[in-house]
Amino acid sequence: MTREEILGKVRNIIVNHFDIEAEKVTENLNIKADLDADSISIMEFVLELEDEFGTEISDEDAEKIETVGAAVDYITNNL
Repeated sequence: MTREEILGKVRNIIVNHFDIEAEKVTENLNIKADLDADSISIMEFVLELEDEFGTEISDEDAEKIETVGAAVDYITNNL
């Protein structure tokens, strides 16, 4: 799976989970600050990533994922 394909899937998860327009989801989008995501929303987002990509993201690693780009990089490096 290419990085671009992963970005598209992450973008779709964010659009559906946070009810935001797809064009606003850039790699620099900060999940916590820009989406006003609380810890529960972030945890649900991480669970959706795990389901979509069939991977496990440790709590420690999840805390480091602050932007869309960071989420894509993590998945790219751990698939």
